[in-house]
Amino acid sequence: MPTVRRSVALLGATGSIGSQTLDVLRREPEMFELVALSGGEQLNELADITNEFHVTRVGVISDSHRDALAALVDSSVEIVVGEDGLSELAASADVVVNAVLGFAGLPVTLSALRAGKRLALANKESLIAAAPLVAKVRATPGASMLPVDSEHCAIHQCLASSPGEPGYPDVRRLLLTASGGPFRGWSLDQLRGATKADALNHPTWSMGAKITIDSSTLMNKGLEVLEASAFFGINVDRVEVVVHPQSIVHSMVEYVDGSVLAQLSRPDMRLPIAYCLGMPVRLDHGWGAIDFTKDVELTFEAPDPKSFPALALAYEASRLGGAAPAWLSAANEVAVAAFLADQISWCEIIDVVARVMDEYVADPLDSLQDLVANDATARARAHGILEQ
Repeated sequence: MPTVRRSVALLGATGSIGSQTLDVLRREPEMFELVALSGGEQLNELADITNEFHVTRVGVISDSHRDALAALVDSSVEIVVGEDGLSELAASADVVVNAVLGFAGLPVTLSALRAGKRLALANKESLIAAAPLVAKVRATPGASMLPVDSEHCAIHQCLASSPGEPGYPDVRRLLLTASGGPFRGWSLDQLRGATKADALNHPTWSMGAKITIDSSTLMNKGLEVLEASAFFGINVDRVEVVVHPQSIVHSMVEYVDGSVLAQLSRPDMRLPIAYCLGMPVRLDHGWGAIDFTKDVELTFEAPDPKSFPALALAYEASRLGGAAPAWLSAANEVAVAAFLADQISWCEIIDVVARVMDEYVADPLDSLQDLVANDATARARAHGILEQ
C-alpha cells in the first residue's frame, strides 16, 4: 500500500467514468483524498459530491454556474471557471483523472502532464486529436500517463512482461477487442432503420450517450486504434480489432514468438480506474472477478467493414497523420450530436464524417493554435454538410 495518501483531482465528475471513480474513492478513504473536481450542467450533483468529500476546489463551465454552485456549497470552497480553471485543477493533485467529454479534455491532459502529475486518461479525444502535442509534455519529469479505457488498460497490463523498448520490437501486434455494440450482426438494410433508442441500447457497458453512439458505429473502436498507436508508440498497422461479444477479454498482446497475453475480467470500469489510481498497488476489491468453475464462453470474430466503415476512416486518419485524427474526432463529435438531436439518421453519422475527411488538407500540427484552428475547420465543414 502507498505510505502517503494520494490527492486526486477528478475532472468530469458527473459523467459515467466520474461516478465510478467516486465509487472507487469511497472504498479507499485512507489511500486517496479527493481535493478537486469539475462537472457540467448537473450542479446539484456536483454540489452533493463536493459536500460528501469535503472538496476544496471545484471547476464549472461559466460564471453563472459558479454563482449557482456557490449557493449550494460551503463558502470556503474555491470555484474556478472555464478552461483556465480546469487547467489549474489539473495541476493541483498527485493523480488527475481526466473524464472530461470530448475535445474539451485536452487542456486537462496537457496541464496535468506539464505539471509532472500522474494522468489517468479517460478522455481519448485529447490524445487522439493532439498526439504530437501530448508527446512533448509526456517527457516532463515526474509525468506519467495511464489509460482508463478498459482496452488500453488491458494492453498496459499485458505489456508488463515486455522490456518496453521504443516501438516494442518484441510485440507483433496489439489486439483491441470490441463488443460489437448494439448492432452486431445487423444487415445494412436493418441499419438504415436504426433508431436512437436502438443505438443507445449497448449490450454490455453502461456509458454516456456520446460514447455509446460511438460504440454503435464502431467509431469508438476506431478512435481506440488511434489512441493505442499514440499511447504505446506502435505503428497503427500493428493494431488490430477483433469482435468479442462477451467483453471478458479486454484486449490482447501478441508477441513475436507467438505467445498471446490477455487481460480478462467481467465488465466493470471500476477495475481499470482502480488500477490507474493505485498502481503499483492493486486494490483488493475483486471488481470484475470471474468464476471459472462456471461456463465461460469466449468467442471472437472479425468486424464487418461494410456495415461499420468508421474503422477504415480511423486507420486512414492515422496514416495521414498530422491534424487528420483531429478532423476525424471533431467531425464525429458534430455528427453524433446531430444524431442525438434527431437531425440525421444513424447511417448518416459516418457519412458526414467521411465527407469531412474527404476535404482534409495536410497540416503537421505543430502547436495548440494549429490544433484549435483545425478542430474549428473540421467542425465548420461538418456543420456545413448538415445544413445541406
